[in-house]
Amino acid sequence: MDLLVAGAGPAGLATALHAARAGLDVAVWEQRAGTVDKACGEGLMPGAVAALAALGVHPPGHDLRGIRYVAGAHRADADFRAGPGRGVRRTALHTALREATLAAGVRVEQRTVRRVEQDDDGVVVDGTRTGHLAAADGLHSPIRRALGLHRPHRAQLRHGLRRHYRLAPWSDYVEVHWARDAEVYVTPVADDLVSVAVLTTARGPYDDHLAAFPALQERLAGVSTAGPVRGAGPLRQSASARTAGRVLLVGDAAGYVDALTGEGIALALAQASAAVRAVVSDDLTAYERDWWRITRRYRWLTRALLGATRTPPARASLVPAAQRLPWLFAAAVDALAHPART
Repeated sequence: MDLLVAGAGPAGLATALHAARAGLDVAVWEQRAGTVDKACGEGLMPGAVAALAALGVHPPGHDLRGIRYVAGAHRADADFRAGPGRGVRRTALHTALREATLAAGVRVEQRTVRRVEQDDDGVVVDGTRTGHLAAADGLHSPIRRALGLHRPHRAQLRHGLRRHYRLAPWSDYVEVHWARDAEVYVTPVADDLVSVAVLTTARGPYDDHLAAFPALQERLAGVSTAGPVRGAGPLRQSASARTAGRVLLVGDAAGYVDALTGEGIALALAQASAAVRAVVSDDLTAYERDWWRITRRYRWLTRALLGATRTPPARASLVPAAQRLPWLFAAAVDALAHPART
């Protein structure tokens, strides 16, 4: 086997698809059975939509016109110039990617990676030999930790909570509602379903966080929900490197700042392509360089926004500033919408 992929989330399945297209013998191991769900905002930027289409993957969802910032009576809109984005339920995205992966002849097995050993010629994973291992095992990657690549953070960290509501979307925008200690991301994901995700440093039940957004809470009052509240976090995760020997970290396992800018899936897809190129050329140092280049804009912009909104006065001034400077807000959204360069 040329490549074993650990993890069947978007990053892992996209890596397997790129590997199959490159003619590699590839398999995917995923410890969870069936469709994999995850708490996320569920909005795909136009770049992510284009990258999925290039893989022949077209998940069903709701087209997104752009991004809208909301804070009380203030709002600012910015349309995507690179074509529409798409709100897609995470389960629908996983199903579409998994079907494409199986159709490409990739073996997907329900197995857990427990032991990784390496030599100059390959990797042995629980007794199975492969040329390379792509660790796409998520935000809290056990493989990243086992390889000694995990870097802990002591700063106050953010968490995410997501719930679906059964109602027709009232907007074709991803609405980002701002309050003192949290943001809420409202994403249409179907003609009769809306995803509402909270990002915050504060701990507490979902409904307590939603109470900080009275207008939104009133709109959702009495609306039936679809499925449980799902959580994720801490969101900030770092790795000292993206490779160790013949192992590559891909997607959230490679490091993550925050979901604030909504680029997670686009970045995962770009990393998947770069990882396979490095495997084909047997030059994993190229992947480390590509990772830094692919994620540079995301890291800079996300850290800048997090820093700029850390204090209550700065948070309160963000949306009025975007309203007063629409050209600047539009430029930032346009930068986010374009595909990450691979």
